[in-house]
Amino acid sequence: MFENQKFLTRGVENEIPSWLINLMWHMVLTMEVPRKDYLQVFILTKTPTGQHIVHKQEQPPYRYELDVPCDDAVNAKVFVIDDLTHSTMLLAEEY
Repeated sequence: MFENQKFLTRGVENEIPSWLINLMWHMVLTMEVPRKDYLQVFILTKTPTGQHIVHKQEQPPYRYELDVPCDDAVNAKVFVIDDLTHSTMLLAEEY
């Protein structure tokens, strides 16, 4: 899963810094789980020092948290969805 062609919505392109988009794709591709869920969820939160990232999926349960120092942190919820022909990264409100 998630090894196919990748797409971004306009919302992601306009609101999420490119380094963070690349990091989220990397986090999905390098997950160490027996099976990846078709729906990956990222909760992005600004902190005083940078970006807090919570990456999770429902089945099988998975949760990983990461703090990244930066000056361009965002507050957002991002979905990455694999439909077997392509993968799409979108803001939750675009779903």
